[in-house]
Order: sequence, then structure tokens, then C-alpha cells
Amino acid sequence: MAAIPVEAFYLTPGATGSLQQQIRAMVTQGILAGRFRPGARMPSSRGLAGHLGVSRITVTLAYSDLVSSDYLTSAGRSGYFVSGTAPLAPEFPASAPPAEAIDFKGLTGGRFSSVVRVERPDDWDRYPWPFIYGQADPTLFDHQNWRQCALRALGKRDFAALTSDYYERDDPLLLQELVRSILPRRGIAAREEEVLLTLGAQNALWIAAMALLGPGRRAVVENPGYPAWRAIVAATGAEAVPVDVDALGLPVEGLAGDVVFTTPSHQCPTNATMPVERRVALLEAAERQGFVIVEDDYEFEMSFLKPVAPALKSLDRGGRVIYAGSFSKSVFPGLRLGYLVGPPGFIAEARSLRGLMLKHPPGHIQRTMAYFLGLGHYDALVNRMKNAYRRRRQVMAEAIATEGLEVAGQGGFGGSSFWMRAGAGVDTEELALRLRADGVLIEPGRAFFAGAGPRNYYRLAYSSIAPQRIAEGVARIARALAPGAARR
Repeated sequence: MAAIPVEAFYLTPGATGSLQQQIRAMVTQGILAGRFRPGARMPSSRGLAGHLGVSRITVTLAYSDLVSSDYLTSAGRSGYFVSGTAPLAPEFPASAPPAEAIDFKGLTGGRFSSVVRVERPDDWDRYPWPFIYGQADPTLFDHQNWRQCALRALGKRDFAALTSDYYERDDPLLLQELVRSILPRRGIAAREEEVLLTLGAQNALWIAAMALLGPGRRAVVENPGYPAWRAIVAATGAEAVPVDVDALGLPVEGLAGDVVFTTPSHQCPTNATMPVERRVALLEAAERQGFVIVEDDYEFEMSFLKPVAPALKSLDRGGRVIYAGSFSKSVFPGLRLGYLVGPPGFIAEARSLRGLMLKHPPGHIQRTMAYFLGLGHYDALVNRMKNAYRRRRQVMAEAIATEGLEVAGQGGFGGSSFWMRAGAGVDTEELALRLRADGVLIEPGRAFFAGAGPRNYYRLAYSSIAPQRIAEGVARIARALAPGAARR
């Protein structure tokens, strides 16, 4: 069989992974796609190295790795060949994609795809001034210790945690760390049977809503508030009742519903912090009226200006608060690891519901997070982030004051964003498009409001932007908001 020419291989600019990994990927993709057939001779290591402009040892190591994986075989001085037992993709006759004969949007009612979302470009990190919320800053993350914890979780001693089907259970080591170190800092005393791990806070909120709501029920949601709440409530068949927040968060007077969703520590998106007196009043109202409270405590770790207020759950004596937490803001959003805390009866139902969807979060992620917590790396990371956010917040506050922009809500405990208000005639969705062309990303506020809502609010976050870039970015926003700017 003819040899595979070196011209079949090329390095893609900007590709991820080491050179050795890229060479391995080229070979395996060629074999699985059927371009490199069993028995075909590979280019010599010297020839391929010269063609790609890499060292010969890099090619040799890649070939050796492929031999161990049975993609290649070595024939001594004769070179390397595609293995006769290499994995092959199944072959099917080529066919044109079928026409979409069914109107799936009409069939589903478009009730999920039509939800208004906060729009962010996928390549947000390529913009010079990304004032967007929730993304991780690689300069703050503890790469080395996270990698070590992940490698430890991949070891033989943790093989069962890595590979086992927990069915509906969770990693006991992570549950121990949550109960011992995370929840107590919110004043919450919980047993392991009162905790359920989820794929992030949004998954936790979805599970809580599905377990607690249904047709004919009513759910109070904050307005403005977390956009997904309204969509999640609608998916259950219940009615979402928006209640306007004030400077102290969700008001207690007049609340009427079966479930109340609230963000008392850092109201989303205004950052208002509900005082203890109002938290107590909310719990008393829940007892009188018989409703359940779902507390979304998504950003409590980022309280760096004042001591964090106690969680609603820590004040709950009647078992009416379901607490949702997450590591998305304090570690990184791609981790997708959160948790629910509630009475054993609720957690048992939520666990069974989760089992119908995904059984449990991946074991390797759970065990890695458990080690990251237990070895103290998490606390060090949070402390580093608090110090960085404190500085960025100060820089942004000074820049906003210098440029004369209006802050609608910034909270008194910290967080990672400012809630802003432009002039009454400004459409911040149109403003965001103009700023994007100027390298600046902001988040229009319309998605946070129920119904039509005002269009002149926007959010500026500082978790993903270097402090030395903040002033210029805010200045560009101010210039875009200046009278006549849209016509220039």
C-alpha cells in the first residue's frame, strides 16, 4: 500500500494543545475519517518533522503514543504503519440531510427558544473592553493547584469516584466539604441528606421549580430579576408574578404566591442587599401565608466591602427556605457545579427528579472540587478574587464618577458589577451594538425586566477586565452616550 504523503499533514494556526497532541489528533482524525487506511505507511519521523517545522523527537513521541493506543504499529527500520486493528468509524452511504417537514417551533410553541436572553458574543475575550458578567479571569485563577487536584482525582486511589455510577447519590467527600466548610460560612447548619449537588445554580433552580410548581400555582419573581426565572416558571405551567424590587431588594408587603424566588444577598441585577430585618419579615410572611422561598445565593463569596449578611436559610426555623448555591462565580462558570440545601423531604424528591435527567454531576468534577476545597486552595482563590475585585470596583467607581454616568444600583457589600441607567430616550440594545463596533461590551438591561420594561438600563461587570483598561472603556461608553453621538 502506498505511503501517506507528508502533504496530508499541516498545523492549524491557533490550534490548542501541544505540538505532539496536534500531530496525534491529525493521525487519529485521518484514520477515523477513512483517509488513512489500515496498512498504509506513515511518513518517516524525520520527513514529517521537516515538513511541519518541528523537532524529530516531537513526531517520534507522537508516533509512540499512537502505537500504544493501537492506531499505529511499528515495524522497526521499516517505519510506522496504520494498525490493522485501529478504531474505524462506521461507514454509511452518503445521503443528503432530510428536509425539516415538521414545524418544530410550532409543535413546541417556541417556549424555550423565544426566551429573551442577555446576549454576549462568543469571542468576548477578544474585545479590549469586555464589561460582561460572570466570566473567569485567567490571571486570577489558581491553575497549578486546580491541575494537581484534577490529576489526583484521576489517580488509581480515586478510580471508583471517577468511574462509578453513583445512581442518585453524590460524592460523599464533596458533601462533607460542603457541610463542613462552605455552608457554615453562610450560617447554615445542614446534614448530608439535606444537600443535593447540581449542574450549576441554574440547574438547581430548575429542579426546585419543577419539584415545587405546576399548573395553577403562582411563583413570585423579582423585577428586574434573573431572566431565566420567568422561563423556568413558565415551563412548569405555573404563573410568574413579577414584583418590583426597591433599594433593599424584594419588598415583603403584598407578596402572594406558592413559591417566592429571591436573591437577597446580591439582588440580580441591581446588587441590592436585603437587610436582616426584611429577611426576618419575609420568613414571617412565609409562615403566615404558607409559601416556600427559593433563595438564590449566587455571589455571596464576593462580599468584600462589608461582612456578608446571614443567608435566609440560616434564619429559617420552619423549613420553608430552599437554598441554591454555586461555584460558578467563585471558581469558574464552566465548572457547572452547584447545590441545593433543604429539608430531607424536599431533597429526596429533588434527588429523584434529578435522577430522571442526569443521575448526578460527573464524578471526576465532584472529586476534584472536593480536593480543591479540602486542601485550602478554594479559600486562597476567593481571597485573591476579593482583593482584585475590590481594586477594580474602586477604579470603575472613579471612572464612572469622572465621566458623569449614572449608577442605578451597586450594592454595599461588593459583587462584580454595577447596575447602570442611561437617559430616558436611550435604547441600550442599540447602544451595545454601537459600542461593540468600538471594542466595548456591555449588557443591555431589557432581558432582566418582565414584559416590555424600560430599555435604558445596562450592566457593567468588572470580573473579566483588567483594571488598567477600565477607565478608557468607561470613557468610550460616555462618549457613545453623549448627545448626538448616535448620529456621528
